[in-house]
Amino acid sequence: MTEQPEGTTGGVYSSKGTEYTRDTRYLTTRITRTVEPGADAVAVEPGRYRLIAARACPWANRSIIDRRLLGLEDALSIGLPCPTHDADSWTFDLDPGGVDPVLGIHRLKDAYLTRDPHYPRGITVPAIVDTTTGAVVTNDFAQITLDLSTEWVDYHRPGAPDLYPVALREEMDRVMRYVYTEINNGVYRAGFAGTQEAYDAAYGRLFTALDWAEERLSTRRFLMGDAITEADVRLFTTLVRFDPVYHGHFKTNRSKLAEMPVLWAYARDLFQTPGFGDTVDFEQIKQHYYIVHKDLNPLQIVPQGPDLANWLSEHGRERLGGSPFGDGTPPDPVRPSERSPHSILPG
Repeated sequence: MTEQPEGTTGGVYSSKGTEYTRDTRYLTTRITRTVEPGADAVAVEPGRYRLIAARACPWANRSIIDRRLLGLEDALSIGLPCPTHDADSWTFDLDPGGVDPVLGIHRLKDAYLTRDPHYPRGITVPAIVDTTTGAVVTNDFAQITLDLSTEWVDYHRPGAPDLYPVALREEMDRVMRYVYTEINNGVYRAGFAGTQEAYDAAYGRLFTALDWAEERLSTRRFLMGDAITEADVRLFTTLVRFDPVYHGHFKTNRSKLAEMPVLWAYARDLFQTPGFGDTVDFEQIKQHYYIVHKDLNPLQIVPQGPDLANWLSEHGRERLGGSPFGDGTPPDPVRPSERSPHSILPG
């Protein structure tokens, strides 16, 4: 089996004769409201930390969405690397001079090496960097978003949604685990399969799970009921990449998202909700997958399609009731400095 992070692996993501297994060994230091003696944690402190999160990456896209929904822009700054990282590191080529204006580095790898001079694994996003030391605190993407919801509460905006409600957590954890193993990681298991047998098995598991989601969402507006939660954030970042990338590039081609009526309407409902679609950059997404995964696409040709205008079409999900933000309110419009350069949303 191949154990690889979705990070910097020199353009080699699929190994002949093996099935794909994601390397899930992360830097698990947490950023918490209080720090117990002996805990692998540091304290929440507004302005101290910087979220490094490429728009192209689905794991990073989760943290960008949560930061928007919760209104953490003033408490947690953001750095946005180039979508087409090289074999060594995600880099800040989109910034003037190719240098992150806060961290003063060109390569995200430098922040990893500041934490551990012998850091042995891929350089992944999202990563949260301590600006006082220049070192990565954590790249544990699943825990990062949960902590943004539960540990950064003192800095949430008024009207911020409860993305991880206590009353739903037991069921949510089961749902999110299934979404992760079968859908979020399922597309990679198919795309990076090194044998026909591994691909066939991954393909079957993925569409079994998508059929489950299609059925679950046929009677409820969101995965956990009448309002968005972290579970929806996690499913959305895979769905929004499905037709532009996974359907062709990863050979997950039983059907397009646009051919799964419930999931397609659900995805458009979220995309048109402030905090979701305004974090998405389809151009950067396509550049990342088709250029970085050179073993799957040796000529690095980026497709022109699909047509994206239908993401703004009516979805009709209001008939199921509920409200995206529950008793809360939408976030403010995205800040001009953080607007996606290729956004398809008006304004």
